[in-house]
Amino acid sequence: MKTVLFILTFLLCGNVYAQSTPSSKAFKATEVYHSDNLIVIQISENAFLHTSYLQTNDFGNVPCNGMIVRNSNESIVFDTPTNDTSANELIKFIKEKLHCTIKAIVPTHFHSDCLGGLAAFHKLNIPSFANFSTIELTKENNVIIPQNGFKDALKLSLGKTYAIVKYFGEGHTKDNVVGYFPSENILFGGCLIKELKATKGYLGDANIAQWSNTVERIKKQYPNIKIVIPGHGAIGGSELLDYTIKLFQF
Repeated sequence: MKTVLFILTFLLCGNVYAQSTPSSKAFKATEVYHSDNLIVIQISENAFLHTSYLQTNDFGNVPCNGMIVRNSNESIVFDTPTNDTSANELIKFIKEKLHCTIKAIVPTHFHSDCLGGLAAFHKLNIPSFANFSTIELTKENNVIIPQNGFKDALKLSLGKTYAIVKYFGEGHTKDNVVGYFPSENILFGGCLIKELKATKGYLGDANIAQWSNTVERIKKQYPNIKIVIPGHGAIGGSELLDYTIKLFQF
């Protein structure tokens, strides 16, 4: 486990880069929390990458990404850590270190790397929001069900600003959505978006024929993206969208 953590930290810290914040000051990404279960890296003034681990049969112990965004002591989390233990660590970090309440948890699709720790949020009365299709798929697969549904897009208030959750089409799964933080031009692509040099990964619930078209729509909708967070691996910029489009083109 220590080897996996070291490699992940090197990959993440080696690929995050100085960003321009609204105040035009360069921001240097910094690891702000590290345990055997969870890593949190601050990637901009008000956004954080959280990474936990999922043991799989086909791909080994997989690092799984999520995002935290904050404003005025309020926060929104995109994708839970992979289990309740890691989720409780993340919740404690947000409350005690960031001094933020959590207004919402948003699983971006129905797989366990997105909502494996959802029960920990529900236990603390933190509301969850998901695509109606995600809710139906959780019911069909007998996994924990998000509480509140939306159809195409959802705008969540966050202090003096907001975050957007939007469905652009099928890809990794038929229900996958993305999260966007307009004030800092950060996209959480989840498993719909691949890190550079990634393989196609798990395709058991994928729509390969539509994947590239879906990501093309994201690129068109958000042309000024500065940071892109994939579901697994190192973050980057809009080049991750281009790589994913190319990877699934016929």
